[in-house]
Amino acid sequence: MDNHEAVLKLLLEAVQANMSSTEKKEDADEIPVGISNRHVHLSQSDMNCLFGEGHQMAKMKDLSQPGQYACKETVTICGSKGAIEKVRILGPVRSKTQVEVLVGDSFKLGVVSPIRLSGDLHGTPGITLVGPKGSIQITEGLVVAQRHIHMNCEDAQRLGVHDGDIVSIEVNGARGGIYNNVAIRANDTSVLECHVDTEEANAMDINSSSKIKIIK
Repeated sequence: MDNHEAVLKLLLEAVQANMSSTEKKEDADEIPVGISNRHVHLSQSDMNCLFGEGHQMAKMKDLSQPGQYACKETVTICGSKGAIEKVRILGPVRSKTQVEVLVGDSFKLGVVSPIRLSGDLHGTPGITLVGPKGSIQITEGLVVAQRHIHMNCEDAQRLGVHDGDIVSIEVNGARGGIYNNVAIRANDTSVLECHVDTEEANAMDINSSSKIKIIK
């Protein structure tokens, strides 16, 4: 091999190495997506009213976030204009009942549901829940979930964000685009995943194999 060929070989190797490094960085920046439908988180006291004293939720399947799971139990949620049946309960029990619906559900129920992060329930409207053993009227707790990204602290450092930050995300594909107002939820126990609801997913043709990227 003469000097000319040796130089070309070195240049080609350098270009390939750079492309490989870029692809790895892009893969590391990709975030998986979880798509959520309407659901309910119940307190133990409300669980007792709806399903009977001392009722324990029956796990159907684990969810992506540690300790979270979908239950076999469902309830009906009722508003002034209509009702939605078979709304899934998610466990474990919480200190306060929270009902997460879609924007379209709000029209059917006849209630204006504010966009909130989970747990931020002050000033939200109430709703009626009906179970096999009884019904309850909560005074607050009905929300449309704000889109957000779960991650641990190491992920946050790698991605250059902090808990509580608001970012934008980019979705690729034929119907892809940009979603703004995405909250970062970083702690020591979360698993990296962006959560959008079914309406948001349908609008941009997002599915369980889709990946998103944070853009600031």
